[in-house]
Amino acid sequence: MLQSFLNAQLQKPHIKQVGSLFSHFRVSTTKNRFFVSSFADPSSQSSSSSSENGEAIKTNDLSAIDCSSIVKSVILRYSHLWETNGVKPLAYSSLKEHILGISDISPETARKFRRVSQLKPEDVLEILLGFQFRRGNPQIEPGNVESLWGIFKWASDQNKGFKHLPQSCKIMASMLIQVGLLREVESLPAEMETRGILLDSNEIFSNLVEGYVGVCESERAISVYDQMMGRGLVPSLSCYNVLIDHLVQTKETQLVFRVCSDMVKKEIELSRAKMSNIDNVIKLLCRDGKIQEGRSLVKKVMGLGLTPSSSVLDEIANGYCDKKDFEDALSFFAEMNCAPNVIVGNKIMHSLCRDFGTESADLFLQELEHLGFIADEITFGILISWCCREGKLKKAFIYLSEILSRNLKPDKCSYNAIISGVFNEGLWKHAQDILHEMVDMGIKPDLSTFRVLLAGYCKARRFDEAKETVGEMVNYGLIQLSSQEDPLSKAFTVLELDTLAIRVKRDNDVGFSKTEFFDNLGNGLYLETDLDEYEKRVTGILEDSVVPDFNSLVTRVCSRGDVKTALVMVDEVARWGQELSLYAFSALLEGLCASCFSIKAVTGLLDKMPKLVSQVDDETLNLLVQTLCKRGLIGMGEMILNGMPQRHLSIKSETYSALLAGLCKKGNSSTIQYWWVLARRDKWLPEPRNCKALLGCLCQKKLLKEALELLESMMVTYPRLRLDVCNVFLEKLCCTGFTAIAHALMDEFLQQGCSLDHTAHSYLMTGFCKEKRFEEAFTVLESMLAKNLVPCLDASILLIPQLCRANRVEKAIALKNLSSREESMESFYVHSALMNGFCKTGRIRDAAILFQDMLSKGLIPDTGIYDMLVFGFCQANNVQKVNELIGVMMRKNLAFSISVYRDVVRLLCKNGMIRPLLSMKEHMLTENNFLYLVVYNILIFHLFRTGNSLLVKVILGELHKKGLLLDEFTYNFIVYGFCQSKDLPTSVQYLTGMISKDFRPSRHNLRTVISCLCDSGMLGKALELSREMELRGWIHGSVAQNAIIGCLLSHGKLKEAESFIDRMVEKDLIPDNINYDGLIKRFCHHGRLIKAVELLNTMLKKGNLPNSSSYDSVIQSFCKLNRLDEAMDFHSEMLDRKLRPSIKTWDSLAQKFCHHGRTAEAESLLFSMIQKGETPTREMYTSLINRVRFENDLSKASELLQVMQRSGFAPDFGTHWSLISNLNCSKEKDNGSRGFLSRLLSESGFSQGNKSSKQG
Repeated sequence: MLQSFLNAQLQKPHIKQVGSLFSHFRVSTTKNRFFVSSFADPSSQSSSSSSENGEAIKTNDLSAIDCSSIVKSVILRYSHLWETNGVKPLAYSSLKEHILGISDISPETARKFRRVSQLKPEDVLEILLGFQFRRGNPQIEPGNVESLWGIFKWASDQNKGFKHLPQSCKIMASMLIQVGLLREVESLPAEMETRGILLDSNEIFSNLVEGYVGVCESERAISVYDQMMGRGLVPSLSCYNVLIDHLVQTKETQLVFRVCSDMVKKEIELSRAKMSNIDNVIKLLCRDGKIQEGRSLVKKVMGLGLTPSSSVLDEIANGYCDKKDFEDALSFFAEMNCAPNVIVGNKIMHSLCRDFGTESADLFLQELEHLGFIADEITFGILISWCCREGKLKKAFIYLSEILSRNLKPDKCSYNAIISGVFNEGLWKHAQDILHEMVDMGIKPDLSTFRVLLAGYCKARRFDEAKETVGEMVNYGLIQLSSQEDPLSKAFTVLELDTLAIRVKRDNDVGFSKTEFFDNLGNGLYLETDLDEYEKRVTGILEDSVVPDFNSLVTRVCSRGDVKTALVMVDEVARWGQELSLYAFSALLEGLCASCFSIKAVTGLLDKMPKLVSQVDDETLNLLVQTLCKRGLIGMGEMILNGMPQRHLSIKSETYSALLAGLCKKGNSSTIQYWWVLARRDKWLPEPRNCKALLGCLCQKKLLKEALELLESMMVTYPRLRLDVCNVFLEKLCCTGFTAIAHALMDEFLQQGCSLDHTAHSYLMTGFCKEKRFEEAFTVLESMLAKNLVPCLDASILLIPQLCRANRVEKAIALKNLSSREESMESFYVHSALMNGFCKTGRIRDAAILFQDMLSKGLIPDTGIYDMLVFGFCQANNVQKVNELIGVMMRKNLAFSISVYRDVVRLLCKNGMIRPLLSMKEHMLTENNFLYLVVYNILIFHLFRTGNSLLVKVILGELHKKGLLLDEFTYNFIVYGFCQSKDLPTSVQYLTGMISKDFRPSRHNLRTVISCLCDSGMLGKALELSREMELRGWIHGSVAQNAIIGCLLSHGKLKEAESFIDRMVEKDLIPDNINYDGLIKRFCHHGRLIKAVELLNTMLKKGNLPNSSSYDSVIQSFCKLNRLDEAMDFHSEMLDRKLRPSIKTWDSLAQKFCHHGRTAEAESLLFSMIQKGETPTREMYTSLINRVRFENDLSKASELLQVMQRSGFAPDFGTHWSLISNLNCSKEKDNGSRGFLSRLLSESGFSQGNKSSKQG
């Protein structure tokens, strides 16, 4: 249906004659509407689309497809994208290949060994040192190190007796470690020892341990460490620090204790050791209950003159406290001659009071104070609380007095405990006195204090006092009491008693048989309620207030969602020497994760209580890891997740999803793949709602195999959502530049008889358009139309302009008509897309017709439409239409965009219309909010392009009069414009002014000005500018350097030219794309061969390959100096780099070899030239034959004559006669029908049958 519609559209004429384009304009007050492109959710398609695509939807049933085979086929086709090509094994590579691998880093060294057949140990060291000291980039490339390793191995394998120098082994090991080739390093010392090479392997092994730690291979690191210990080697301090730090993080307690003990025993520069590492080891030991080990480690460290931190001492004290080994704790403090901090001391006091009573606690406190412990109000508060619990009220008051005598302020919990103790002792009359003292001390009573008072009065049946207490609570703003409410009922409510079940009744019996208490008037009263329950409640409140139960409080406030208060209470728990219970900790952790509280609060809580983290259940840990990963703390989430399998805790799919999503955003590919394997092993699969984001992350990280595996699993697990999942996957592939894979996936579905919907096809079209692969996009469009599928709006908008650019206008119009049959908004966007295509391709008549078509359909053009039309008419150089458009835009109060202004300025400058140009500039300055310099910059740029530099000077004068300052862009336009206008002095003037104002000229401008100065013979000015650049550390590009150096050479200033190059190298002012080809030839011409070679080497080190003529110049210069070996080094390098030597280069080498009697090399060169497809010159043949004749090798001469003839050359008479004259010296006899002379003459072209040879 759609294909026929398209064909019908293609047959319609679309070019019509029209009158004035703007005759039907009408003013619109409609505001501009902006469209945000977004693909529709695959799960929700409009009903209209369903009806239109009815035929296609019938083929969208994916239930019968084989998902596994589809995905496997795509993986097989595109596996090259994620699988590295097999590298040729080093053992099977030639020395030349390895040398070539390092020749860009150290070309001088590589060149020296390019033609050798064997290496000596000194040669290997020279190569390694050459690489080590000449590489400019501190980051070693793995490929270079692999080449060095190949050279190292090749040298070892060339003969069994080869022995590397120890320094070579060290350098090689260091480089291997830097690029992560750790297995190779591990085998190096043992292999060398089998060859009798004794290495000082400390450094190698130490670096190897650090390398394995760096890649988190703990087992390998420990294995290498154990090898060191077995060999009697001493690891470096850095090795110890790195290994210990890693083992602490992974909580390998036994291992880290062993390693740390070894370090202490070795006493290697321990004064510079990271004491924090040792502290962390001791803390880990204590948290694992290994207090004695931690204590012994402290003693050893102190014996070496190091001082552990106070936190370590506190950790040991905490450990003793947890074990209730208080005597050992005290002896430890005495041994260390120090006292614990107040938090640890209070914990000890609380534990002693709880387990052994206040008497023991008091004695221990005295011992601690003797050691220097400074008790605070909480310390005595703990004693007060436990004394009240033990019924030692008098002792509690003594401790209260002690607080006051030390000028400390009692805590409200201490007062609560004393008030409770007073009530428990029946001294209720003194409760108010204590309350008043509390207020006088500046301690505001809170709800907990008044609950104690109410509970005490209710227990003592002092209900009048209870009512007064309720009034005080109202005064403090703690509760509200209406005039209708009974104060006593309110008191019962505060105590959480059932007010309906409690009645205070008057005893009217004679003898007061029921009376329990009397009121102030002497009336006998009694309670009508469940007295046991009543007494239990009020007594429980009094008992609970004696020793504060913070765990219950934390749990209670967390259940109300008040996480902030709970965090404050956590600090109070520590101050009162208590420990947060696992239940309370879990509740708080869950509350923090569920709230919007700062992630720092979560991490702070984890740092404070590492023991509890390792005890919480899997539900809480899963929630914690999910929160950490979602908040960006991926590393901490990984650490917690790593420990869960060890505790046999289950990991939820949501947890894996959160971790993988976080890693995709921040992690590296290897980490993602590690967790991916674990997650897949645990049968993990994300929820469909999380699938889209995760697939997008995987595609962005180019983990395509993993993404395809996820697609397969999702389609298998959710068969009803297969189309949705497939569309999501196609969307993400197309958005991340892998549309080809998406296309292959669609083809696989098609092969199984299933065609995807219009959404999938639209993703492909959009993806191909974004990747600039428009032909493929057009093919997808044809496929869609053949299947009666309508492209999505986004795809149509992208494709229509490209169809115009591809000269497929009819199809663009048809696609517009096809896509605009729905809503007016969609119609506007596709019309805009077609307008864009028409204007950008110069079809301005079509654009005018389309504009009228939009007006006839009620589509109100916006600013963007007018911008396109202006651009189109400017391109067509139609000034009249542009003026009409500008007038319409002004009447409609449409603001001119920068693009419109730029197009109009270009048009007016091109046509020399100065007055309208200046008017347009003034309009832009007065009517728009653009930066004034943007307006001026565009004007200046186009004036220069049309050669109107005089008007530019007028504009610059205007800027000066207005006091407007030029910016960096303006200066760059001016400098380049005047330079192109041949006004070099003005260009240099503005360039100098620009630099003086600390603006940086563009590199293009710098090289242009320098080049023009040199071409104009103004070398001094060019050198001044270069010096300014040097002072600022600005790189000199190839053009600038070539211009300056070339000018110096032209003036015969060879030393100055060489000095200039040396400064560029010394100050690192050479760009990465440097090209010295021209200068290399010129230096060779001036006899400065060494400098020419330096320039060639510099190019190679920067990663740029000199051209053949540069090598030719260098080789020929070496030949002139008779330095043939060096010439051959460069010649071999040239061939290895696939460069083609000139015939002159071949000839120079061959002639020189012959001249110096190196006949074999000349002959080898000649035959090498023939193998390369080159034809040797007649002179080469003649020189070589003459040399062979001179050496009296007539057989060889005969062979060469034959080769020469096959090349089309005939030897001259002198060469023939020379050979014939030497016949008397030949022992050769006539063995056949013809003798040597006959054969020679025949082979040399003197027989009657050979008349076609060339004469020299």
